[in-house]
Amino acid sequence: MKKLEKRLNWVIFAILFVIAIFVFFPLYVTFVNSFKSYNEVVSSVASLPSTLHFDNFKTVWTQLNFGGVFMNSLIITVISVVGILLISAPAAYQFVRRPGWVSTVLFMLILSSLVIPFQTLMIPLVKVASEMYMMDSIVGVIIMYWGFGIPLAVFLYNGFIKSIPRELEEAALIDGNGVAGAFFRIVLPLLKPITTTIAILHSLWIWNDFLLPLITLSSKKNQTIPLASSVYFGQYMNEWHLAMAALTMASIPVIIFFIMMQRNIIDGITAGAVKG
Repeated sequence: MKKLEKRLNWVIFAILFVIAIFVFFPLYVTFVNSFKSYNEVVSSVASLPSTLHFDNFKTVWTQLNFGGVFMNSLIITVISVVGILLISAPAAYQFVRRPGWVSTVLFMLILSSLVIPFQTLMIPLVKVASEMYMMDSIVGVIIMYWGFGIPLAVFLYNGFIKSIPRELEEAALIDGNGVAGAFFRIVLPLLKPITTTIAILHSLWIWNDFLLPLITLSSKKNQTIPLASSVYFGQYMNEWHLAMAALTMASIPVIIFFIMMQRNIIDGITAGAVKG
């Protein structure tokens, strides 16, 4: 029995190893070729560079205006995520602690947006955004991200808050705290695991999002990293070494962020599973 289990583990390991190779090979190709010259990229894509060409990154930094687009992505991501958290947590708390037909209708209306494909909203979104002067505006994009990000956050908060005993809030009310005080002092600290998970997932989504900035941001000064990288990749399609350097620079921030926060993602998901 132990031999069979050991063989099965080796088979599973081999399968996962092959899958890992398929997943990481494109990343390897992108990273390695970003340090090569054009001739080296053309002659051999998978080989290691004979000489490290750091000038590729310097060229891309200047041509892509990476500092500017990085700040655009950072501002949009941070403010969007903070706004989503500040709106979603109190809203979900009210839906759970103030049950009734009004809360039920509002909650279902919010959740209904999760089943609507974004592609069906593109034309109405552009029309409404144009009439409200939110096109080609970082503020406008942030407001749109609030609208698209709040439904999932409310849904996750809703399930988590239901597991928190009411007795904790009742004790706070007896001590003289109002409803707002009970929420911010008692409930909100208990929401840290799911808050962290929502913040990380939404940060990765907004940082890597390409379609919404594509249809709303037209000027070069407002471009985000994915949008600017796509435009740059199209312009320098024949210069593969520069294109790969641009993709590497675009990927590094989110990879670092994910590595730093992956433990919080696991902790948040685990806590949510236990609570549920």
